Amino acid sequence: MKYGYYPGCSLEKNASAYHESAMAATKPFGVEFVEIEDWNCCGATEYIALNLTAAYSLVARNLAIAAKQDNNGQVVAPCSACFLNLSKAAQYLTDSPTLNDKVNIALAAGGMHYDAGHLRIRHLLDIVVNDIGYDAIAEKVKKPLKGLRIAPYYGCMIVRPAFQGVFDDHEYPTTLDKLMKTLGATVVDFPMKAHCCGGHMTQISQSTGLELIRQLLQNAAENQADAIVTLCPMCQLNLDAYQNDVNKFFKTNYRIPVLYFTQMMGLALGIPATELGIGKEFIDARPALAKIGVEVPEAEAPKKKPAKEALPMPRMQEEEEP
Repeated sequence: MKYGYYPGCSLEKNASAYHESAMAATKPFGVEFVEIEDWNCCGATEYIALNLTAAYSLVARNLAIAAKQDNNGQVVAPCSACFLNLSKAAQYLTDSPTLNDKVNIALAAGGMHYDAGHLRIRHLLDIVVNDIGYDAIAEKVKKPLKGLRIAPYYGCMIVRPAFQGVFDDHEYPTTLDKLMKTLGATVVDFPMKAHCCGGHMTQISQSTGLELIRQLLQNAAENQADAIVTLCPMCQLNLDAYQNDVNKFFKTNYRIPVLYFTQMMGLALGIPATELGIGKEFIDARPALAKIGVEVPEAEAPKKKPAKEALPMPRMQEEEEP
């Protein structure tokens, strides 16, 4: 099984644990990922609202490079935002010859061209459950996640809208549930599994953003989840990094670790936690993982860099009064 691989910006930085665990957990099944050469940012989700042609040209550059590589015409994007942007661009450029022509004019400046309609964009979860398959995974489970209560969190971008066909239900997806059960975990009822985590809302309206995160944490807590398992770097970041902010703002006491589905898959396959990036999260996962006999070495506290003096802000010269 060979696929093009688009890691995106998140998996290079704050979601490096997702990349590490994805590579480790799929290797036993003979999956080969060919990283797109010299890839660039997909533009996240905001750039499209500013300039349509520029936004799709940014994404299409990745598609043009991928189309020239040996990847069986398929590109995998583990990040849900990247998956949405790449699949949306591939679909829109196929449906709109006018947009495709404008994009190719932009690409020509860099000596590139993209023939729409020849690439299939897929999410990593789709590859795991449909190409590898539940049965093949079950055969390789060495350390079942028995006794661990998991809330499967899909987020809002992986199943809707349906570009190039969707692999799960729009409103109540179940593929991640089935995967966690295959690994031996207990899947708790999680009605908010496809609700939005707020994305970048914490940077726009803190109270609104934190409330969206609180609702998800509360839903998981009400159902006595030991951990929330997700497949989106933004969702993982919000629920993990902002959990203490939620506690301060709402006077709550949530301590629910948020892990990637590939990390849970790796643990069940018997891969050491240190090879799966476990320990990089803000909310300590060790109490939850201890229930299944997984020991995670305590990470060394990062050395604090000396504070730098802020640069003075430039000031506009005051206009003289007439």
